[in-house]
Amino acid sequence: MSAASVEQPFDDDEPFSLTAIADEIMERHPGYRVEIIGGHLLVTPSPDAPHAFVLTDLMVPFLAAGLHGEETKVGQNVGLWLPTGAEDYAIPDLVVVESDIEDHLVENNAYDPVCFRLVLEVTSGNWRDDLKTKVAAYAEAKVPVYVVVDRKHQRLHVLTEPAGSAYNSHRVHAPGETVTLPATIGAEVALDVEQLIKAGQKKAN
Repeated sequence: MSAASVEQPFDDDEPFSLTAIADEIMERHPGYRVEIIGGHLLVTPSPDAPHAFVLTDLMVPFLAAGLHGEETKVGQNVGLWLPTGAEDYAIPDLVVVESDIEDHLVENNAYDPVCFRLVLEVTSGNWRDDLKTKVAAYAEAKVPVYVVVDRKHQRLHVLTEPAGSAYNSHRVHAPGETVTLPATIGAEVALDVEQLIKAGQKKAN
């Protein structure tokens, strides 16, 4: 599915709005995630069950570390306002944010990137967006830590030290490794790469 297949939800006399198109797509296709990055619509179909299982497995160590408390919160699908365009926003799969995030709403249910300590994506069919497009976007937003569970290549990516449209540090971890995330997220969180990759694999037919 592409945004080109969606009729404009406004008259020709009204200003062009990607946000209006995004809203129209989500209204017509419940469960689809629509983001605007660099002035382009990214449309992601509803995730499969293994995608959800990875997120559940991820929540356990984040919650056990006490990150969902008074200082920080852990959540899924929280909108992040991006500095890459007038209407740009992303919706990461999982985030660690400052607990006062609701005081920093920008618009369209997206929040100021200063509130985000970590964003995490679990790849689906659009894995290239997570490994390229969103790397640049989250770096531009100065998100300190970006983690990608790469189901396509069975790897875990940890990106830190945002600078311009890239991260100065990009470490790739394979199954068999245990990865401790940077303490800047607010607590020590260790991720078992093999466990996450296994959770994200579809059953063979």
